[in-house]
Amino acid sequence: MSGTFLGMPPFPTAARAALADSQLRHNLAHATGTIRGKRAGVVAEVDDWEQLRLAGAAIKDNALRSLDETLLRLEESLQDNGVTVHWARDAAEACSIVASIARGHGVDEVVKVKSMATQEIGLNEALAEHGIAAWETDLAELIVQLGDDLPSHILVPAIHRNRAEIRELFRDKMGSVGMPAPEGLSDEPAELAAAARRHLREKFLRAKVAVSGANFAVADSGTLVVVESEGNGRMCLTLPEVLISVVGIEKVVPTWSDLDVFFQLLPRSSTGERMNPYTSTWSGVTPGDGPQEMHVVLLDNGRTRVLADEVGRQALRCIRCSACLNVCPVYERTGGHAYGSVYPGPIGAILNPLMKGVGEDAQTDSLPYASTLCGACFEVCPVRIDIPEVLVHLRSRVVDAHRSGPPSAEALAMRTAGWLFGDARRLAAAEGASRLASRLGRRVLPGGRRALGWLPWPGSLWTGARDLPAPPRRSFRNWWKDRR
Repeated sequence: MSGTFLGMPPFPTAARAALADSQLRHNLAHATGTIRGKRAGVVAEVDDWEQLRLAGAAIKDNALRSLDETLLRLEESLQDNGVTVHWARDAAEACSIVASIARGHGVDEVVKVKSMATQEIGLNEALAEHGIAAWETDLAELIVQLGDDLPSHILVPAIHRNRAEIRELFRDKMGSVGMPAPEGLSDEPAELAAAARRHLREKFLRAKVAVSGANFAVADSGTLVVVESEGNGRMCLTLPEVLISVVGIEKVVPTWSDLDVFFQLLPRSSTGERMNPYTSTWSGVTPGDGPQEMHVVLLDNGRTRVLADEVGRQALRCIRCSACLNVCPVYERTGGHAYGSVYPGPIGAILNPLMKGVGEDAQTDSLPYASTLCGACFEVCPVRIDIPEVLVHLRSRVVDAHRSGPPSAEALAMRTAGWLFGDARRLAAAEGASRLASRLGRRVLPGGRRALGWLPWPGSLWTGARDLPAPPRRSFRNWWKDRR
């Protein structure tokens, strides 16, 4: 089973290690560049793309404003369709519900269709404590699981692996958990996919219980929707006798017609396709057809905390397309593991602090700073989440959360700057000192600009990685005095 993100260091520490991995950076640049190009091509075909974005944002906002009523309508519709509905306040409660259902059927394994909600709550690890193996059936998730690894992307969890690494994983690990990889397996994508298909088919035909997520939950009809590219979701949703779906409460939309907008936005934003290869919908139990027992676990786990934040609640619009990751210059260079969460990239940098709260641990508090605030994420978001706005909002909350404790180095620097700027004589003395310091390590940059090549600590923390423009030879104060 794959590990967890518990104990991950703050983003700057994790990012530094990722930046040193040249193979990782090559894999990320190739993959994100390819997806970006495909997305741009299919989005350009849609004349009313901006109107679709506005419509998607409006639908999600409408559902969030009336979430209490919409969720109750969803529960009633599901129950009318023969589905048992459970409410889970947090990860522990959700895992307990799923484990109890699985144990009640006496199984020692379940198959899963890719679900970030189950990764968020650590369901695989929780089931393992009860002696139940959870088999991932999405190809990328299978790769992550076989490698005892962690997901690093919302859409392509194994984006940090190349095909040669995947071949070695299949050859070394598949046989220990099921049907082994065929002899002479190459790193051709078609052969790797065929090996995964043979390995998973055995598990699909054997499993009695399946666990799924949902991309959308339609309140008026009690319908759950999963969109995917491989067909593994269809196998999980139709073959087992028992189906358990773990669904975040923000996934609800009021009506079936609302899906029309999202079925245009999601595939273009995620995989760069005009439509999803597989779209599965299910609305309850049908005698003699598909699972004969269905459960839906409606998961909070911090989502109501996000809903209470007037600026941050727009993060709950997210439809998990990963477009923001593919355009983010920070993500492209560090990968997803540096974010220390199942939700990486720009959306993870806001969603994790919003759901967990700030001021509790250094890792979470570091995430709002994992951004250049370039705004590319907002430009591509299909539901117009203004991620830079939320990042700035969260940075202010992180600062406020630490005001009562010992001042940080940044706070001390700001206080010192305020003290200098608060008195003309102190400012003049500082200007004189800066001109004196500029003689240390002065060098010429392209274009004739001058910079300080080195400063003593703590200034070396800046000059060790950046060019510090050299102060001018004459201050504005002296220039003004001479001019008068």
